[in-house]
Amino acid sequence: MSINPQEFLIGVLARKLMGARHVAVGSASPLTGAAALLASELSDTPMRVTILGSKSHVFFTEGSRELFDASAQGRIDAFMMGGGQIDGQANVNLMGIGPYPKLSVRWAGNYGTPYLYSLIKRTVLFREEHTRRVFVSKVDYVSAAGVNEPNVFRPGGPSALITSLCTFGFDRKRGRFMLESIHPGHTLEEVKDNTGFDFDAPEHVPVTAIPDNRVLGIIRDAVASQIAETYPQFAERLFGIGRRAARTA
Repeated sequence: MSINPQEFLIGVLARKLMGARHVAVGSASPLTGAAALLASELSDTPMRVTILGSKSHVFFTEGSRELFDASAQGRIDAFMMGGGQIDGQANVNLMGIGPYPKLSVRWAGNYGTPYLYSLIKRTVLFREEHTRRVFVSKVDYVSAAGVNEPNVFRPGGPSALITSLCTFGFDRKRGRFMLESIHPGHTLEEVKDNTGFDFDAPEHVPVTAIPDNRVLGIIRDAVASQIAETYPQFAERLFGIGRRAARTA
């Protein structure tokens, strides 16, 4: 089977969620939502998926408020989030670019992000665009800090960063990204040229594994029909399945 880039990323993201009991996904996150659903389909043990905005995949009734409570109680194992800027210490900027308050670019803001980033043990950073305007040497604003001082209690934090070019791991003790694999068709030089921060890399960087036909079939069937409930336009564009088809699947 041929695979398109977004299906590939769904598969790569899902691998980083395996073993979790409960994965939470924020709003406006169709790719990460699909990855969480795929991880649940592939898991050998029960995995709960919470997708804000979904009616089928949410176990509470008060939205973000209960998401925050569950995180504080240690009942969410993995979370995925992105940012307008991400730097080499895994700091995330969701505020904007330029001197405050006259920002040249304004983003959605950091509602809840620093709280969840500090509490949820496994946070997978994801940004499809891999350029120097996203991956910078130092973010303009720290909406959510990747690392803290040693005397700060912090059970959660970054575990990985996935982009359209590669997969990074993150060493919390050193506060530094490590290149784990490069996606097929891309090179180490390309990753370096498009990354504004320094990172570690092994002498021989593995190629990221492509989801096999079984996994791809699950993405296009079970995952597609479930994600269409919350993101019908995404499902129609990527899988050719809309909300009505999802209801009858």
